[in-house]
Amino acid sequence: MSTIDGLPPLREVIRTHDLVAKKQLGQNFLLDLNLTAKIARMAGDLSGSDVIEVGPGPGGLTRGLLAEGARRVLAIEKDPRCLPALAEVAEAYPGRLEVINADALAIDPTDRLTGPIRLVANLPYNVGTELLVRWLTPKEWPPFWESLTLMFQKEVAERIVAKPGSKAYGRLALLAQWRTDARVVMTLPPEAFTPPPKIHSAVVHLKRLDEPRFPADAAVLSRLTAAAFNQRRKMLRSSLKGVAPDIEDRLHAVGIAPTDRAEDIPLEGFCALAREIAK
Repeated sequence: MSTIDGLPPLREVIRTHDLVAKKQLGQNFLLDLNLTAKIARMAGDLSGSDVIEVGPGPGGLTRGLLAEGARRVLAIEKDPRCLPALAEVAEAYPGRLEVINADALAIDPTDRLTGPIRLVANLPYNVGTELLVRWLTPKEWPPFWESLTLMFQKEVAERIVAKPGSKAYGRLALLAQWRTDARVVMTLPPEAFTPPPKIHSAVVHLKRLDEPRFPADAAVLSRLTAAAFNQRRKMLRSSLKGVAPDIEDRLHAVGIAPTDRAEDIPLEGFCALAREIAK
């Protein structure tokens, strides 16, 4: 699909505005509008939602979101070179696209939007994980967003949905699965991008839960999982010694063997241990 909205194909847009992807900004542009529209559909029915997009670049996914009926899109773009291309998209969709030239790590855009809000983005590789952790750990839950539909390096996507016992299982899986239903909905090869990265990419859809899957204090759970996975090859009685001096007793109290390692413990076990330590 060369166009979905009367605007020029993305290769032409990039050529016109001289948008060479910058490695230091984590840029890899997705140029196939078939794919960008498909990613937009993975976020569900957008007709009644405002959408935040981080790192729109030349506007491929932005155009997909608008063509698929997003009520309004707020696009946060750090690279000023992309602004003229995005202005052309805004002109084609009057009143439905607002572009902010800013660092997504440095602003809170929620006061510009009306709920329900969804986040949909081909995240820059260099900040993707940090943004996800921020969205999963707000001060209050439920958060401002209904769902996250985000593209990551495939390795990161696998960490988000990993199960106990696997090498990919860690803090990211626990954070995501404690408060959301997370699943990989799409995988993309390197050649789908310009320039092609060295790895495959994947789209993860995370739908928020109104309440965490198991009760636990967020700060205690965060401290506990950080200690456990920072020394994931050690037994829990060693890696968690700094969390509670009587950690072996606490582990026994919730049915976890002190000789287990972090990667063996399911989410429910970590939450039970967090409640025990919070006592």
